[in-house]
Amino acid sequence: PSAKFMTLPPSDTPLYNHPLPTIEEWLLDQGCEQDETDLHCWSIERPDWQAELMLDVDQLVVRYLNVEGRDVMRSFKYSLSRDDIEEAVFSGP
Repeated sequence: PSAKFMTLPPSDTPLYNHPLPTIEEWLLDQGCEQDETDLHCWSIERPDWQAELMLDVDQLVVRYLNVEGRDVMRSFKYSLSRDDIEEAVFSGP
């Protein structure tokens, strides 16, 4: 089996209980692209919004770009479940 396809912990698991490669795979599954130089930075483009994500020390920081003319920053503690973060981040601003 390829090491590329890891099994994600249950979706109600807090993000801080996910190994980093698993978080990265989850972000890729969501359609995010990793920055080649700043590996903790990611970007995502959806039809009606785009955002930059940053894996910070204790939280995921999301900056939605150009929402009604300005950027909107949100941060989500890693103590939240992957499900909750996924729902909050990927539903858009």
